[in-house]
Parts: sequence; C-alpha cells; structure tokens
Amino acid sequence: MRAVVITQPGGPEVLRVEDVPEPDLGAGEVLLDVEACAVNRADLLQREGHYPPPPGASEILGMECSGRIAAVGDHVAGWAVGDEVCALLSGGGYAERLAVPVGQLLPVPSTVSLLEAAALPEVTCTVWSMAFGATAGRLQAGERFLVHGGASGIGTMAIQLAHARGARVFATAGSAVKLDACRSLGADVAIDYRNERFEERIAEETDGAGVDVVLDNMGAAYLPRNLAALATGGRLIVLGMQGGRKGELDLGMLLTKRATVHAAGLRGRPPSGKADVVAETVAHVWPMIEAGSVRPVVDRVLTLEEAAEAHRVVEASEHIGKVLMRVR
Repeated sequence: MRAVVITQPGGPEVLRVEDVPEPDLGAGEVLLDVEACAVNRADLLQREGHYPPPPGASEILGMECSGRIAAVGDHVAGWAVGDEVCALLSGGGYAERLAVPVGQLLPVPSTVSLLEAAALPEVTCTVWSMAFGATAGRLQAGERFLVHGGASGIGTMAIQLAHARGARVFATAGSAVKLDACRSLGADVAIDYRNERFEERIAEETDGAGVDVVLDNMGAAYLPRNLAALATGGRLIVLGMQGGRKGELDLGMLLTKRATVHAAGLRGRPPSGKADVVAETVAHVWPMIEAGSVRPVVDRVLTLEEAAEAHRVVEASEHIGKVLMRVR
C-alpha cells in the first residue's frame, strides 16, 4: 500500500510517497480503507523530528482520517464492513490503509461527505474536551470565550461550538479575510493580533471583566497576556506552543483571579482515554453537526502526492480551516 514517509527530519521536501507493509489487524480494531486525511501542526513537528509518536503508534504521519471499514477484528461490536467512518488517531493517517482501535471511530454525520469527515475528528475532540470538558474549560452558556488562531482548524470549530452553545466569542486572526471568516462563523469580536493587543481589546469590550475561558495555541509568547485577559475564576487552556515552550507566569495575578492554567493534549492518551473523548464528542457535537449549526471548514483538498505542498500551506498559515489530502 502507499503511504507518505519521512525520509529524514527536515522541511516539507523530505516527504515521499512510498510502498509500505500492510497494517496488522488486532483484536478490538478495524481495518480502514482511507478516503482522506487531514494535516495538523503536530504533523509538521513530527516531520521536523520534534514530536515522535507515542509508544506503539505508527511512525506514519496523520492524526485523523475518514474511510470505509474493510475488515473487523475480534471483539468488535457495532461496526461492520462497508461502514463509513472517521477516526481519531495516534498516527498512520497518511496511508491507504490503517488499523484503528474501535473506540476511536466516529460515524460520518449525514450532513457531511466522507471526504469532509476527515476534517472532523481532531478538531471536534480537541475543542469539546478542552473548551467544554469537565476537567478543563467547562465553558457554559453566557460565558465569554477567547480562541487564538480563529481561522485555523481548531479555531473555526471552536468559534462555531462556543457560539452554538451560547457563549460570547472572541477570536484573534492576522488578516482581514481571516477576521471576516471568524465573524461569519459566529465570533462576536474578531481581533487583529497584528495591529491590536488582544488583552486590551477584551478589557474594552468586557468593561474590564475579561473572558472566562481562553483556548491558546501560542504557549509562552501569550502566557502573561492570556492571564491578563482572564476573568476572575477564568480558565486558560494551553494546547500548543507556536510561540515557544517557556514563559513567565505571574502567580500573584493567578492567585488574585483564582484562575487555572490547564495543559491539554490528545495524542499521548491511551486508547481508552481517546475512546472516552470520542464518545463524549459524538454525544454532544454530532447532533449540532447533524442539525447544521456546526460544520467542517475545509480550505482545500490535495492528494497524498502533494503532501509537501499541504505542509507548506499549513506551515505558512495560508489556510482557513482544514487542509485535507485525498487518499483514494
């Protein structure tokens, strides 16, 4: 079968499509014929040699995909050959076939094509578990929510879900086109991070009260500013480090605001942990997708042979929403 492999750590040019062995099918797993996969920033880090897959996971890139079930392993119930699904992965998505633990499968919503479904698993599971989850953001209707990178895959889904759940949504983005996209998806306030300090704009818009939840992809660069933007009792959820790994935290301000800082991630969780997130996401998010109030945002669809170009697009932040690659 064909898959995208990393010839050596480096830039997008190190990606090649090669023939690789077929995956083994274990108990509690299904074999997928992959229709499409999506590109995530974690893939870029792995390509550069900075983010190895968890123990036991495939070395092949790809943390989400869609496809049809080609075979089912022992102890699998509720799924059959031919079912159309999407899947949350620890790796392996940039390939024609892969084996997936059954708990990481999600049905394809009736309002979404099989191709588009590849854009759903990572963003829906990430946003639901981190912004709304009981151990993380706990975002409620009527609260104020800030997402950085509002035009990204995570951002476009976070805006829609927060808006649909009745929150007041703030989003940052870096161009007029992306700011317009954020507003069209439900952002009440779109902030140009190139020309405005988001914490000052939030203070103006909230009469100094701040936001209740921040979903942050930047890490160190935004740490003190995110804390300044938080309301009393606010929750800062850090899910990326595009702005660096190490930052300074004002513990006095954290204590005064009775705020929390929560580091979040999905890839390293065991299959049982991923299965719990998947089940909650299907229960809470899938009805909104079926009703049409939330949808995947797809910027463009390339092919496996264009994996290097797909990585360049994501690396340059030239996209709005998700960049997909058609596998079949």
